[in-house]
Amino acid sequence: MVAEIGWNFLGNLSLAKKMILAAKRNGADAVKFQIWNPGNLKRGPWDLDGRRKIYEKSFLDSNKYSEIYNFSKENNIVCFASVWSKEDIKTLSKVSKDLVKIPSPESYNIELIEAALKTFKEVIISTGCLKLNELKKLLKYKNNKKLTILHCVSSYPIDSKNCNFKKFFYLKKNFKKVGYSGHYDGIEDATFAIANNAVLVEKHFTTNNLLSGRDNKFALNPKELLEMKKIRDLFSDFRVSKGFNIQKNELEIFKNYRGRWISKKN
Repeated sequence: MVAEIGWNFLGNLSLAKKMILAAKRNGADAVKFQIWNPGNLKRGPWDLDGRRKIYEKSFLDSNKYSEIYNFSKENNIVCFASVWSKEDIKTLSKVSKDLVKIPSPESYNIELIEAALKTFKEVIISTGCLKLNELKKLLKYKNNKKLTILHCVSSYPIDSKNCNFKKFFYLKKNFKKVGYSGHYDGIEDATFAIANNAVLVEKHFTTNNLLSGRDNKFALNPKELLEMKKIRDLFSDFRVSKGFNIQKNELEIFKNYRGRWISKKN
């Protein structure tokens, strides 16, 4: 279970640490941030709706990310980040070369993927907003043991009918490790992915849905994350094999209930 904090901490490292602790307490195995350089951001709609300012505030250089990473490590939760360019790979790899994510908008970027695979021990690729021919280009990595590939629909939030899990099952047929990055407003999509053996489930996470920014408004809160954790653990229990013979917890019924409504006189 990955709690995607992203830029929900709004550049406040104290808030980022509170979010990390809340994610840990409520069942997350890992937290994820995003690394970018706002100086490289092209002009776009983010210049008109306030997102550029949020991006600038939430900018993580290697020193800031190192502080977040070390805090996570001290609190026994995995910390990693998405990268958008080779420059971002350099920033992240200065702190850790364990794990990186290629986000959906860059999953077409084979050059970036190759650089990530050369640099990091494990690479996660999210497959939102890919054309089919672009998705098929990723098949050359299907036997790469470093790789985990995630089904994703790059719209936020999405309607349940647009979750398109048919693509998830396509990925499961073609890749060894397949997970899910969910943008549905709730935990039901994650529940479905867990039930269908996703190896990793990622959802956006916040400690307060009233904080600024679209992601905070639709992210899971701690209560929802904890509920997802309980479902994950419950489904794990459901998969425990006890074989096909009588279980110990059935012996009392086996010994005393069999034929109990059939009188010996009959």
